[in-house]
Amino acid sequence: MAERTTRIPVIIDCDTGVDDALALLFAVRHPGLDLRAVTCVAGNTDVDGVVRNTLRVLERAGAPEIPVARGAERPLLEPARSARHVHGADGMGDLGLPDPARAPVDVDAVTLLRREILASPRPVTLVPTAPLTNIALLLRTHPEVTRNVERIVFMGGAVSTGNATPVAEFNVWHDPEAAAILLTAGVPITMYGLDVFTRVLVPGVEVRRLRASVEPGARLAGDLLAHRPAGPEPDGDDPAGGLGDAGAVCAVADPAGLTTRLLPVEVSLAPGPTRGQTVVDRRARPGESEIHDGAREQALVNVALDVDVDRYVKLWLETVERV
Repeated sequence: MAERTTRIPVIIDCDTGVDDALALLFAVRHPGLDLRAVTCVAGNTDVDGVVRNTLRVLERAGAPEIPVARGAERPLLEPARSARHVHGADGMGDLGLPDPARAPVDVDAVTLLRREILASPRPVTLVPTAPLTNIALLLRTHPEVTRNVERIVFMGGAVSTGNATPVAEFNVWHDPEAAAILLTAGVPITMYGLDVFTRVLVPGVEVRRLRASVEPGARLAGDLLAHRPAGPEPDGDDPAGGLGDAGAVCAVADPAGLTTRLLPVEVSLAPGPTRGQTVVDRRARPGESEIHDGAREQALVNVALDVDVDRYVKLWLETVERV
C-alpha cells in the first residue's frame, strides 16, 4: 500500500444510503486514497440513521478508526425529505445489519471538516455524495478552509433529466441554497451528475459473485447492489446493480475515466417546477438574453458528460475485493 503521505487525502460527506455505502467501501480499500473523515447529513434517511449506517459500513469494510461526525438534520430552508422509498426504511436496503460497535466523534460535522481539512499535510479532496448542507455551512462559517482544499467532486445535479423532479436531481433539489453556495467555493469543482451516475452498472453475474463472498465487505457490496437493481441482464435472470455515488469516488482515484467540460452552472432557486435544477450552459455563444439584459456571473464547473463504464466497474470491483 502506498505511504499515507503519497495518497490523496479525501473527506466524504454523505447520507448513507445504499450507493453512499458502495462509495465508502471503495474509498476505504483503494490504495491511493487516504479517507481522513466522514461527515453525515440528512438525505436518504434521517441524520442519525446516516451516522449508524456509516459506522456499520466502516466496520464491515475493516476500516481503521476513521472519525465520523453527525451534521445537519435538515436543509438550510426547507424540511428534510428522505429517499427511504429507494434505500429502504433504514436507508441501507433493510438488510438487518447489527448496530455498530463504533461511535461518532463528539464534535459536529462542520467542526470535524474544518479540523481535518486544515490539519491535512496535503490539500484535501472533498467528495460530497449527499445534499450539500454541511458543505454550505462549512463554507459560510469557515471560508479559510478553501486554502487547503484541492478540489470538490460532488455527486449531484444533471445536465438533462432529473430524478427528484423532471429537471432536478435529488441531492441538489433537497437543499438548492446549499448547492448554490457550493458553487461559490472558489476551488475547482467537478459535477458528477445523473448523466453519468445512471450509466455505471455492475453486471448481474458480478453482483451474484459478490453476494456469495465470505469476506464481509465484499458480501455487503453485493447485497447492496442487489437491493437496487438497475435493469435485467440479457437473459433476464441477474439484474445489474448501479454504482451510483461510488462513481464519484472512482473519479477521484482515476479521473481519466471521466470526460468533463468546463461550463457555466447555476442552481435554480425560484419556487416552482424548476427549483433545484442545475442549469448548465452548453451554448457556443451568448444568446439574446445576455445581449439585451447583460451577462450573469455564473460559476465555471467541470461537468461530467461521459464516463468509461467498463473502466470504473473494473476499478470498483478490484478495489472492493481487496483484503
